[in-house]
Amino acid sequence: MTTDNRPDSYTLVISCPDRVGVVAAVSQFLAERGGSLVESNHHTDLEQNWFYMRNVISAAGLSVNEEAFSDEFAPLATEFAMEWQLRPSSRRERVVIMASHASHCLSDILHRWQSGDLACDIPCVISNHENLRSMVEWHGIPFHHVPVPKEDKAAAFAEVERIVERHRGETIVLARYMQIIPPALCEGYVGRLINIHHSFLPSFIGANPYQKAYDRGVKLIGATCHYVTEDLDEGPIIEQDVIRVNHSCSKDDMVRLGRDVEQSVLSRGLRYHLEDRVIVRGNKTVVFS
Repeated sequence: MTTDNRPDSYTLVISCPDRVGVVAAVSQFLAERGGSLVESNHHTDLEQNWFYMRNVISAAGLSVNEEAFSDEFAPLATEFAMEWQLRPSSRRERVVIMASHASHCLSDILHRWQSGDLACDIPCVISNHENLRSMVEWHGIPFHHVPVPKEDKAAAFAEVERIVERHRGETIVLARYMQIIPPALCEGYVGRLINIHHSFLPSFIGANPYQKAYDRGVKLIGATCHYVTEDLDEGPIIEQDVIRVNHSCSKDDMVRLGRDVEQSVLSRGLRYHLEDRVIVRGNKTVVFS
């Protein structure tokens, strides 16, 4: 038994072609090293013949540390053509938040972060407007104002990238950041750039979804948390929810009702991401919620 300093648990996430023996092989590997499962989730996509697994492993009885675990697991991963990662539970992701005028999603994340509901570090908040500064700095978080003028958006986003890199940001959350993210930033943070869209995608993609929903006379409005890609509002969906509306609701009523859905959906989606509960394959996700 090693005596190195280690976290309480590790999360092992795997996806691979489905075949007989995957679960048995992983279970045997863990058992031989004294690993016990705190949580275990499996899913098989029969149509794609693809297998997904998420295991939370207690570190208390493990006879190997993280480095040795990874080295010894690699041959098994190769045998089953696995895509996999191992993360210690004590490792906190560095989440940079971007927002514009609206404060509801940002304030909800900051409250959940401060209360310990979201296990991450928030090294900074970036906004293209100044109105959120006092709220952010009240939480003791650096605030960066980066205007995005129509005539020079490239320079603005180059500055955004520099700020994210300087703060060693690992995940970026768009908490109602009302600018289109350029392809370079999308490519640099594939699977790590999270957005909240204020409609139940794929309905009402793009700007002014509440107005479009009102004009269409919908009976449900919703919000969608998804990973950002170069295709606007088309990325892999992490979480969604809806609320019922009716003919008496104005557009302003829809905006008011939708805000509660937006903030809860974004916070849930971010938590699933931080806890390695989301596995992306193509433009779809498996979420072990």
